[in-house]
Amino acid sequence: MSEELVLWEQDARGVVTLTLNRPQAFNSLSEALLEALLAALARVEADAAARVVVIAAAGRAFCAGHDLKEMRAEPSLAYYDRLFAACGRVMMAIQRLRVPVVARVQGIATAAGCQLVAMCDLAVASRAAKFAVSGVNLGLFCSTPGVALSRNLSRKAAFEMLVTGEFISADEALAKGLVNRVADAEALDAELEKLVASIVAKPAVAVAMGKALFYRQLEKPIAAAYDDAGSTMACNMMDESALEGVQAFIDKRPPRW
Repeated sequence: MSEELVLWEQDARGVVTLTLNRPQAFNSLSEALLEALLAALARVEADAAARVVVIAAAGRAFCAGHDLKEMRAEPSLAYYDRLFAACGRVMMAIQRLRVPVVARVQGIATAAGCQLVAMCDLAVASRAAKFAVSGVNLGLFCSTPGVALSRNLSRKAAFEMLVTGEFISADEALAKGLVNRVADAEALDAELEKLVASIVAKPAVAVAMGKALFYRQLEKPIAAAYDDAGSTMACNMMDESALEGVQAFIDKRPPRW
């Protein structure tokens, strides 16, 4: 992992903050940044102490998408296939990570940057943030961001963003389901902390099992989804933390995790 491109910070609770660190380029996703972010996510997966990941960004922008100068410098089908495949690996690594990933969006998130927000499990945005999938304005339909958007927003809301390329505000992103919470810029970190603290207060095993099941069942027919969910709950119930949590509820006391 390049510490220049992705900064790593981990607190005593296991909250890992990965900060995109190309502020001069609006944190655009160069090949090197994608590689660094993928390596950082692999490091999280290997760290048993990690409980939550926050993806943040340095500077005014959260992420302006792919690095267009880099893309234009090598106009070949092989290069573009390789680039978008690398981006897809990062996005899927976020979803497959055993711990929740929260986007901290302090500024604009466009194209693949908006995709990154959508692929995070949760997102907290500054009221000053704006979102767009604006590739269509350049003649390039944001097809890969569309995969993430269509799984977070309603179909019509996602397609409108994709086909117009227009910006939406943080409050509109909240209403459409792209982000979970919106706060004034000075209150962004406090709002983020509320969400993170609520997650780390829960047993890690339940969160990990639940996240994996959540995404797995979405791709299944409803009967198969219920079968999978029932098996997952049964396995979860056999875990000591769940047994203790249920007993604590019965005893009317806080659980001792």
